[in-house]
Amino acid sequence: MAKRGQAVRRQPTKRKASTKRNRGPRRVDSKNQSGSLSRELTEARQQLTATREVLEIINASPGTVAPVFEALLQKAMHLCEAAFGFLATYDGERFKFAAQHGVPTALANYLETGLDQARPGDAHWRLLAGEDLIHNLDQMDEDAYRSGNPLRRAVVDLGGARSALVVALRKDGILHGAMTVYRREVRPFSSTQIGLLQHFAAQAVIAIENARLFNELRQRTDDLKESLEQQTSTTEVLKVIGRSAFDLQPVFDTIAENAVRLCEAERAYIFRFDGNVLRAVASYNVGPEMKEWVFMNPIAPGRHSVSARSALERRTVQVPDVQADPEYAYASRDGDPIRTILAVPMLKGHDLVGTITIYRLEVKPFTGKQIELVQTFADQAVIAIENVRLFDEVQGRTNDLSESLQQQTATADVLKVISRSAFDLHAVFETLVESSVRLCGADRAFIFRFDGELLRMAAAFNCSPEFTAWVEQHPIRPGPHSGAARAALERRTIHIPDVWSDPNYTYGARDVEAIRTVLGVPILKSDDLLGVIMIFHLEVRPFTDKQIALVETFADQAAIAIENVRLFDEVQARTEDLSESLQQQTATADVLKVISRSTLGVKRDLETVLETLLDSAIRLCGATRGHVYRYDGEFLRFAAAHGAWPGFRAWLEANPLRPGRGSIAGRAALDLKVCHVHDVLL
Repeated sequence: MAKRGQAVRRQPTKRKASTKRNRGPRRVDSKNQSGSLSRELTEARQQLTATREVLEIINASPGTVAPVFEALLQKAMHLCEAAFGFLATYDGERFKFAAQHGVPTALANYLETGLDQARPGDAHWRLLAGEDLIHNLDQMDEDAYRSGNPLRRAVVDLGGARSALVVALRKDGILHGAMTVYRREVRPFSSTQIGLLQHFAAQAVIAIENARLFNELRQRTDDLKESLEQQTSTTEVLKVIGRSAFDLQPVFDTIAENAVRLCEAERAYIFRFDGNVLRAVASYNVGPEMKEWVFMNPIAPGRHSVSARSALERRTVQVPDVQADPEYAYASRDGDPIRTILAVPMLKGHDLVGTITIYRLEVKPFTGKQIELVQTFADQAVIAIENVRLFDEVQGRTNDLSESLQQQTATADVLKVISRSAFDLHAVFETLVESSVRLCGADRAFIFRFDGELLRMAAAFNCSPEFTAWVEQHPIRPGPHSGAARAALERRTIHIPDVWSDPNYTYGARDVEAIRTVLGVPILKSDDLLGVIMIFHLEVRPFTDKQIALVETFADQAAIAIENVRLFDEVQARTEDLSESLQQQTATADVLKVISRSTLGVKRDLETVLETLLDSAIRLCGATRGHVYRYDGEFLRFAAAHGAWPGFRAWLEANPLRPGRGSIAGRAALDLKVCHVHDVLL
């Protein structure tokens, strides 16, 4: 207790003392906390910046992961203070490098061959076993290093790696790869750095998934686009088929062009099979020299070319590289380095119709879809060929019916002419030569009549006056020297495709007119030759079997017409003979009646009888006038006359005739026989 008057020292209170002692540590904690927050903020900003940059790369590269992996690895190494690192992908069987950064040259050279298979104890093995994070403080202390794992040895010995951090790239329990970063000193990675690497690994998985989805979408889009192009192409071909019901060439040209364009080929050929060889009928993007060579050199089925092989085996054949195919020996004349070839047969059932062949100038096999497309084109080509065949058949039948109708009409016309012209062969012949030229597509026609020795022109059609006159002036004797002569000699149809190529043809008509193809059909009655029908082409163009048959029908009709006229003439001659006999009998009866009524010895009655006889003779013989003389032993004295005027009659009575050569009556009396003088002036 202090005494009164003494100063009292105040002891500092504990509170104050305590306050003074706590001021220093509080400042230190505050600074540490502030520094920690600053570092965390800096790291967060760096992480956000890195994340933003990676996301920008992901957005800029939706279909590829390489730039994303490189950016992620680079950022991760920087923020994790690593020396070098890898990002590997896993395809279900092997790990493959996808990105690397800061890898020493020696290690990079060693790893150029790729990652080895995962081995027990190493990081990849542990990831496959289900671990998601592996943090090795020192690689040299790990069992994998001590056991001689090649990859671990290379990373440590060539790369100098000590501390390592491995994070799995996993989604929904499926391992897609791993991200690994290394330090060259033994220094553990902080929890923040571990979280950061896990964050980057998650972004890598997002990039992988985005790329997968994007590529799937792009593949689907490409598939849809390809399908649309194929459908469009198929529609175009079908449209061409619809528009070209009778013309295959536009169809083949369209197919060849679309096959090249949609299958990414360089050229194409379409071949038709004629039963023996493949002949080129269409091509696309082929040089003129090669096109000419291929079109001029058909291909026999065999092993020497892809088209030949497809034709032989009746199946689709693809040769990835013809230069590596020991059987391929087909000559290429334009020097193009053809490598990959696809040939698809065009089949109707098992029957070969042709092939579609497409080519590439590089070794790049055609895909399954491309092969299917060409097979579709082959089916369409067969449809088009079948359509044209059916169209041609229908058109052929229509043409046959039309031709038959024309022939029947022409036959009916000829028969009408024959029926109307029972005594006029010229009208029949004119109709026959005109119909022969018109229905057989000929240029000229003749009909010849046979007189027993020579063929003489009886009718002509569409011939110049000069040619007609020449033929009239040069009748033809049966023989081998012309078509008509040969038909007459052999009594059969003669068809000469080219008279200038026939060594036996020497008839001069070919020098007057430019005839080339001739057809001669004999007109026969049994085996008797009546004549020949001849038709001509002025070019080498053989007549068809139907045309030959038609002219043979015309020859039969001509024979009928000739026979009809012969029969008509015979009937008419018999009728005239009967009429003449009747007239003669009537005249005789008339004379006998006159005689029976006449009194014997009466001069007037004798004159009546003689005049009656003379009138009958004049009438029955178609004469103009006539005389009757009586012979008195010395002279021929006028007894009766018909058609003589009075002065001439008086002269005849006053001038009797002696038998002699000076008159017709005198000559008959002298010779005591009928005297017939055709022309007294001669």
